Amino acid sequence: MQLLFTLSFLFSLSTSFAPTPTILSPLPLSIASVFSVAAKTTTRPRDCTQIRSKPDKEEELEDNEGSGTSIDDENVRMAQRNKELFRQLSKRRETIQYQIIAAKETEDLARRMEQACPERFTFHESQWNKFPDGTDQIEIGGFYPHNLLSGEHVVFLASFHNNDVTLSQFQVMICLLQSFIESLTIVLPFSPVGTMERVVREGQVATAATYAHMFSSLPNCGRPTRLMVYDLHTLQNRFYLHGNAVASLQTAIPLLKQALASTKVNCVAFPDDGAAKRFGAFFENDMPVIVCGKTRGEGDTRRVVIQDGADVVLGQHIVIVDDLVQTGGTLYETGKVLREAGAASVHAFCSHAVFPKQSWKRFNVGGDRACFETFWVTNSIPTVTNELPVQDGIFQVLDLMDLIIFDLDHYSSDGSTLLPNS
Repeated sequence: MQLLFTLSFLFSLSTSFAPTPTILSPLPLSIASVFSVAAKTTTRPRDCTQIRSKPDKEEELEDNEGSGTSIDDENVRMAQRNKELFRQLSKRRETIQYQIIAAKETEDLARRMEQACPERFTFHESQWNKFPDGTDQIEIGGFYPHNLLSGEHVVFLASFHNNDVTLSQFQVMICLLQSFIESLTIVLPFSPVGTMERVVREGQVATAATYAHMFSSLPNCGRPTRLMVYDLHTLQNRFYLHGNAVASLQTAIPLLKQALASTKVNCVAFPDDGAAKRFGAFFENDMPVIVCGKTRGEGDTRRVVIQDGADVVLGQHIVIVDDLVQTGGTLYETGKVLREAGAASVHAFCSHAVFPKQSWKRFNVGGDRACFETFWVTNSIPTVTNELPVQDGIFQVLDLMDLIIFDLDHYSSDGSTLLPNS
C-alpha cells in the first residue's frame, strides 16, 4: 500500500513539471495590427533611395550598356527631375505672404515691393521719432488699431548708414521678435562693418564681431532670424553669427550681368586677387578674365599692375568688378593701367557705393579720376545713391528690388543664372 502511494506521488510530481501545451488565443485587433504592420515593414523591399551595394551598381551599369542607356542620359534625366522639383518648390515659396517693416531710408523700397506684388507684400509704415532729449520715440506700424503682425512672416528692410539709426533698428527687431511673429527676415543689403573684422593690436574693436554678437543675441521667435546681406566684404564674417541669427549671403552679380547684356563689354577685370577669387567663377565661362594687383615700387610706393591676362587687354571693352568703393583709389589705378595697356573702353561695377564725403564727384565727368565710361552701382546704400547724378554723369544705379524678392524665395543668388524676368 505504501509502495503504491509512493509511485502515485512520483507520477503526479513528474507531470506537474511537464510542459503544458499552449493554446493561442486571438490577439486584440489593435495589437494584431501592430504586429502586422511591423511584419510588413521588416519585409518591405528596399526603395530606390537607399544606398546600394557595389555589385548592384555594377549590374545596373551592365544593364544600361545592354539596353543602350548611357550614364549621360541618366544624368540628363536626373537634371530634368531636379529642375522640375525646383520649379514646384519655387511655385510654392512664391505664395508666402510677408508683412514689411522698413527703416526710414528703405520705405521707398518697401512701397515698391508692395506695388509690384500686392498679393504677397503688405507694407506698414512706422514712426521713427525722437523725444526732446534725443532718445527714440518709435511706433512700429501694423499693430494699431489691429494687430496685423503676430503670427505672420515679417520682412524688415534695414539700413545701417550710421550708428544712431542702427541702434533704433535693433530696438525694433527685438520688439518684433517678442510679438509672436512666425518668422523674421532682416534684409540688410550693405553691412557697413564688413571691413572691420579683425584687429592688429589690443584695444581695437572689431565691429564686425560686435554687430554679429548683437544679431545673435536677438530673441528667438521659434526659428533663427534670417539675415540677408549682399556681397559681404569678408565672407568669413558669416561664421561670427551664432544661435538666433543665420547669415543668408546673396550677390548682386545677376543685376550686373543683366546690364552687360545690352552693352559692348566683352571682358572682366578684377583689381586684386581677392576679388578674382570671389567673383571670377561668375564670369569664367562668359568672357576673358584679367587679374590685377599691387606691387611694391620705389621706397614704400605701390602701383597696380596686370598680373594675369595681359595678352587679352588690347582692344577689349572691360568692366572692373569689386564689392564696394570708398575713395576708389585702387579702382582708378586699375582703370588707368588697363587704358594704358590698350583697352578700347573701361567700365566699373561695385555693389556698394560707399563714397564717403561725396568722393563720387572725382569719378564723374570732369573729375580727376574720370576714367570710366560707365560706373554701375546698386541702391544698397540709398542715402548715397539718391545723390548720384544718373542723368548727367557716368553712374547707373541698379535696383535691388527684384533680386531681393527673388532671393527671399530661393535663398541663394546664382550669378550664372539671370532673374526670371530677364
